[in-house]
Amino acid sequence: MELDFSNQAHFIVALAPEVILSVWGIVVLLVGVSSRRPDGPRTSADLGWLSVLGILAAALANGWLYSVTEVGTHSMIALDRFALFSNWIILSGAVLGVLISQGYIRRQGLQAAEFYALLIYATVGLMVMAAARDLIVVFLGLEIMSIAAYVLAAINRRDPRSAEAGLKYFLLGAFSTGFFLYGIALVYGATGSTHIEAIANSVASGNAHDALLVFGIALLAVGFSFKVTVIPFHMWTPDVYEGAPTPVTAFMSVAVKAGAFLAFFRVFSVAFEGAYEVWWTILWWLAVLTMVFGNLIATVQVSVKRMLAYSGIAHAGYLMVAIVVANSTASAGLLFYLLTYTLMNIGAFAIVILVSGEGEDRLEIEDYAGFGWRQPLLGVLLTVFLLSLAGFPGTGGFMAKVYLLQGAMESNFVYLSVILVLTTVASYWYYLRVAWFMWMKDAPPDVAGEPIQVSFAMRVALIACVVLILYLGVFPGATLALARSSVGVLSALGPELIGLVP
Repeated sequence: MELDFSNQAHFIVALAPEVILSVWGIVVLLVGVSSRRPDGPRTSADLGWLSVLGILAAALANGWLYSVTEVGTHSMIALDRFALFSNWIILSGAVLGVLISQGYIRRQGLQAAEFYALLIYATVGLMVMAAARDLIVVFLGLEIMSIAAYVLAAINRRDPRSAEAGLKYFLLGAFSTGFFLYGIALVYGATGSTHIEAIANSVASGNAHDALLVFGIALLAVGFSFKVTVIPFHMWTPDVYEGAPTPVTAFMSVAVKAGAFLAFFRVFSVAFEGAYEVWWTILWWLAVLTMVFGNLIATVQVSVKRMLAYSGIAHAGYLMVAIVVANSTASAGLLFYLLTYTLMNIGAFAIVILVSGEGEDRLEIEDYAGFGWRQPLLGVLLTVFLLSLAGFPGTGGFMAKVYLLQGAMESNFVYLSVILVLTTVASYWYYLRVAWFMWMKDAPPDVAGEPIQVSFAMRVALIACVVLILYLGVFPGATLALARSSVGVLSALGPELIGLVP
């Protein structure tokens, strides 16, 4: 099927996943409102599975779009393999986020309809961001996602930590949005357009060193860096991740970060390809600072949620390597890494939800003492997730880091490669520290015999995560090939960056 974007009706087809989710969010709200007991456990479970059904429908539509070809290239939303692969990553984070939330919502007495609808609309915003061909559309997707995420962070009104997390996220998010908007204005002033490919043409024509453009690029980099938690723009991350409900933290740490990174990559690798020498050094230093200090600060954390927050910051540093290097291997590695990171981080947070208890009062690393012997299966699963996060051979996390390292070495980024390896080795300390507590320490007497109830939805999420992590660690070829073909369609990139020319 061919889509011609001169026909406005074809936009509905091109945006089928986003349209399905937008309608489904309304359906979830209506079903929740019309239920006799909107906050009852049965209604909460039904709404959870209804949300899963909607996300899977969007995933099916996304798969069907692989058979569609686009006529013309001037639309504001991309219909290319990069956008479709991006949707797989974001939808994976969304469906896993819904699955691990069901038991938590019942336990905390949250309004399920509002929770799931907000998560769905945040997903829509992320998909729009990742597919945007225009800076204004990037901003639109960013705000759709952000508004939903602000409310999700503060949705547990009984917990003052949640309200504090939502307020901090809102204030610093609005602050970063100001940088982003001002950057768009300056880029428009320098190039006369907000369309990514038009900007690329303008930059290639010789104004790459225009002061207005350079300042605009810098402000856009700051705006994106806030969203992807790059040091020194990470200040909101630990407090928000710790205070927000744990399923929200899990969703924010994977899907929100993935959507922001995908938009970051498309904008800088396409729109500003001709100005590469202007921005690569800045992003190089941001990557190094984030890898080094993210890992260093994670080593001294005593809270598992804060440790995972700083761990996520360190992973943002690894992902920045792909944007800096920007050859075909590293760029495909970015997509592979985001998919793998979604699986292993959601899996780790799922175990945190189970261990934390009804009041989320067991969040210290010491609370995991003896957990492996009390709950052997869950202990093994968490160990696998932690090893994958650390980059242990045989897991998807290891292969993801290998592809980033290979890409960096191919482009002779030797120092960046060395720092990536050293910081990865350093990360073993705080990941294996949790595993050591689980298997080598005795459980506290007050929790030694306490059972942990694992819902069916949680089991589905955990099994999916661990199976896919091991599959990607042993058989990464097919997924990497799809990632390579997805990156290759960004046709505005030059061969020196993305490797379109063999």
